[in-house]
Amino acid sequence: MKKTILILSILIFVSAKINAQMMMQMSKADSLRHEGDMTGALEEFKKTYAANPKDKNNIYNYACALSVTEQIDSAFKYLNISIEMDTSIQAFSDPDFLHLRESPKWDTFENRLIFLLKKLPHLPFKDFEYAKKLWKMSALDQAYYNDIEIAENKIGKNSSVTFALKDLKNKINKENQEELEKLIEVKGWPKRSEVGGTASMAAFLIIQHSDLKKREKYLPVIKKLCEQNEAFWQNYALMYDRIQTNENKPQKYGSQVKYNEQTKKYELFPLEDEAKVDEWRKEMGLGPLSEYVSQWGIVFTPKK
Repeated sequence: MKKTILILSILIFVSAKINAQMMMQMSKADSLRHEGDMTGALEEFKKTYAANPKDKNNIYNYACALSVTEQIDSAFKYLNISIEMDTSIQAFSDPDFLHLRESPKWDTFENRLIFLLKKLPHLPFKDFEYAKKLWKMSALDQAYYNDIEIAENKIGKNSSVTFALKDLKNKINKENQEELEKLIEVKGWPKRSEVGGTASMAAFLIIQHSDLKKREKYLPVIKKLCEQNEAFWQNYALMYDRIQTNENKPQKYGSQVKYNEQTKKYELFPLEDEAKVDEWRKEMGLGPLSEYVSQWGIVFTPKK
């Protein structure tokens, strides 16, 4: 779903304060969807599209809502219009289109979009077959987080529905991890120049959402590829910090936060060096830590 809000966090948890700020910025359609009212959201997306049917974002978002509500033929109709106006790979990695992927029409759509992509100058990837697998895995990796949050908010974190959704998500993640490792054994870790940034990012997210052993296994691989400009240094920093905090060690780049049940506030995991953290973040292409953690209501003043 294309939105005006960009969340640059691998962490799942979002504070109530941030949710309130997000809701204020969301469109009515997005707000209804965020609350789990897909019937109301679909109607609003339809109205927005009708008000400006030439806006590519309106068309894409309407296709997303139609797919989520399993109106398959209509979703394909508007999605095909969307890719003619804006030829990008976004639909391939969008979890909103998982229902469409189960349709026999998906192969036709996929081939059509790849045909359009190949006509673009400076195509950022070469290995389409590897990329196609990773795009699907990316969609699966990002699926159901909002549904889990809706269940937690409306029914409770300890409800049977919440547990069932988390079990489903864990099962999907495990299958993704197993499939990715099989692919890596054959083709190697996906390089940006071969599969593009989105597919390369998918591999990182899947391993980031796995266990400590897998993260430790692939961190040196990611670092080596970063040195070759074939992976993202930001990803390396996030995984490095996740490993450190998993082992109860101070983090270097300040990417990991935790929720304190007693204070009902978010806080940073301990830092290796508060005076150097922004310098290290800058080397990784990350912004100042104070800006990053402000989205969780955390105030950080770097030491001089």
